[in-house]
Amino acid sequence: MKKNGVAAIVLSGAFVLPEWPARETIGALTTTRRVGHSPGPYGGFNLALNVGDDAEAVLANRGALVSHLGLPRSPRWLHQVHGSRVIDASDAGADPEADGTWTSVPGVACAVLTADCLPILLCDRAGTRVAALHCGWRGIAKGVIAAGIAALAHPPDGLLAWLGPAIGADRYEVDGPVRDAFTGSSADLAEAFSPSRPGYWHLDLYRAARLSLGTLGVRAVYGGEYCTYGEPDRFFSHRRDGTTGRMATLIWVRP
Repeated sequence: MKKNGVAAIVLSGAFVLPEWPARETIGALTTTRRVGHSPGPYGGFNLALNVGDDAEAVLANRGALVSHLGLPRSPRWLHQVHGSRVIDASDAGADPEADGTWTSVPGVACAVLTADCLPILLCDRAGTRVAALHCGWRGIAKGVIAAGIAALAHPPDGLLAWLGPAIGADRYEVDGPVRDAFTGSSADLAEAFSPSRPGYWHLDLYRAARLSLGTLGVRAVYGGEYCTYGEPDRFFSHRRDGTTGRMATLIWVRP
């Protein structure tokens, strides 16, 4: 079957679904690289337009995602810059520069793209407000998690957080300046590092996120069991492959 001249793809089973006690009004998932239209190193379901992939293939993948999920419109895709800006998904213009979105409008999907960085989803327990955050080491050090919580304007102890697929600590070696940036923003984040070779450390992004969320008052944290580097048939990984695609992590309030 074809639609607009592009072969249709079946996406059932091509997602990672959060295991968390969010209300049924919340839709949430991370895509994988399986199936899809993208060729070569982007092989499968690449959803990023800025990594060198064929634009027509990316747009076909995005269209298939929206159709499969039954969303009334495409997610608000961001121009991610490893910063701390979090914007209203309903008000954002085309290709806004930000590393997170939030919304309380049913049918509007918040989305971030990753290939080793940590995607974090947030929602309130009532299932009415949601946010998606792109959390690389720079974003965490700059306060993107705090910005996302603030944008939701909801007591942190009433929020749920899910940590999506990211690179595992044993595959993520960083140097002294990265560790200094973390400990400079919060001494508690030193707990996310373990010694590697001289002058280098393994950084546990999941641990860093849990520490940050806990400090900010978010106690209900789920996920954090994947390693994008270690599953090449399932996930894109920039550190593993260099030239590669991106997964999308989305959250929305169902219409």
